[in-house]
Amino acid sequence: QVQLVESGGGLVQPGGSLRLSCAASGFAFSSYVGRWYRRAPGKERELVATITSSGDTTTYADSVKGRFTISRDNARNTVFLQMNSLKPEDTAVYYCNTYNWAHNYWGQGTQVTVSS
Repeated sequence: QVQLVESGGGLVQPGGSLRLSCAASGFAFSSYVGRWYRRAPGKERELVATITSSGDTTTYADSVKGRFTISRDNARNTVFLQMNSLKPEDTAVYYCNTYNWAHNYWGQGTQVTVSS
């Protein structure tokens, strides 16, 4: 059974940090590209960060560049999103996504709220 399970969301004050995790199971995770998306209330879904299957290349949305870091551990079938210097506008549901040429999988989402 294919599963992507996100964790690590929560409430944090502006300027704080959170680390999201996405644990994959049921498929060959190491051959899939990893992505994090987010959807804020009233806004369209936004691609936040991407990492290649090997982990050697990463890309970021301009809105998070320099503050967020995507990484992966293929031995643990997990992709991470380290979020630093969080701002209220980072408040959203964050979704893990993995895909290859044949399949596209999504997690259930984890809420991140940045507020004082």
